[in-house]
Amino acid sequence: MNVVVVGGGVIGLAVAWRAQRAGLTVTVIDPAPASKASHVTAGMLPPGNEQLFDKPELLALCLRSRELIPSFMAELGEIAPAGYRRDGVLDAAFDEEALDSLDRQIALQESVGIPAERLTAEEVAKLQPAFGPVHGGLFSPDEGAVDPRFLNPALIKAVESLGGTLVRRRAVRVADHAVVLDNGESVPFDRLVLAAGPWTHRIEGLPEGAVPEIHPVKGHILRLTSETPLLGVTARAMSKGTSLYLVPRPDGELAIGATYEEVGYDESATASGAFELLTRASAAIPGLGALRFGGISAGFRPCSPDGLPLIGPSTLPDVYLATGHARMGVQLAAVTAETLTAQLTGTEPHASTVPFSPLRLS
Repeated sequence: MNVVVVGGGVIGLAVAWRAQRAGLTVTVIDPAPASKASHVTAGMLPPGNEQLFDKPELLALCLRSRELIPSFMAELGEIAPAGYRRDGVLDAAFDEEALDSLDRQIALQESVGIPAERLTAEEVAKLQPAFGPVHGGLFSPDEGAVDPRFLNPALIKAVESLGGTLVRRRAVRVADHAVVLDNGESVPFDRLVLAAGPWTHRIEGLPEGAVPEIHPVKGHILRLTSETPLLGVTARAMSKGTSLYLVPRPDGELAIGATYEEVGYDESATASGAFELLTRASAAIPGLGALRFGGISAGFRPCSPDGLPLIGPSTLPDVYLATGHARMGVQLAAVTAETLTAQLTGTEPHASTVPFSPLRLS
């Protein structure tokens, strides 16, 4: 079977790789694979967040992906370094509101069997000496992060190592079981997977309403550098009802994210985005100003009309969707790839994915 995947981000590449492992012939179409949100992401793999408190179906999907991630990353690591680390995630509360949120978080994790340890302010300070005064924390030892600078090249290499084809052109439209490229050439398919993030519904030739509108929400990621890592483990600094991601890399880089901006398709990194992240990070880490500026990037989170992922067949014959993951793209890549591979090969997907069928919006 010939499968074409439109979109070479972490979702599209993960689907392509797993589909190839199942014996399918796969072509990925993207003018610049892994250059959008998949490149900008901080790569945090948290045990849970406020989005999951009242969404049991989304929680079940995240738990399934969490089960798959270690083996997914281990297999990928046999092909190329994937940048995966599983040395814990610290949630640090910088005010009373955040401390109350940690109570809900630990209750959530305990209810689904995710190990967590409640920390006093003194214990947080010992674990992360660079932090300013905190009210308390929560440490989840089995969680971690992945570095997109390694993950994305590893996925591309995995696809190519199995004979997959990467077509570095833009998909313009779909017509007669083929994808027409921006140079006029056509790539035929038996099955088509649309994984182009907020550009998915903009592909021409699809009937109106067949692909729900995926709107972009911009997020900035700031990178600072030092000779040695400023923080010991991946962390979230929680205050004033928001969470700031702080993801250290072994080479001394600290990835800080992210903003949440409704600005249409403007991908430019801005001074206001940098200012917001620096202000919030400096409040959590008083010594942050001593680090060197490593750059700032912006990318789009692909958000569906109801804010939940679209994983599975569309209303169109032989056309599948893998998009709308918002800020959980890396976190849900493994389960999305498993689901699409099952559906493309005619097997039953995991039960946790059923509520996320695109047909719910048809």
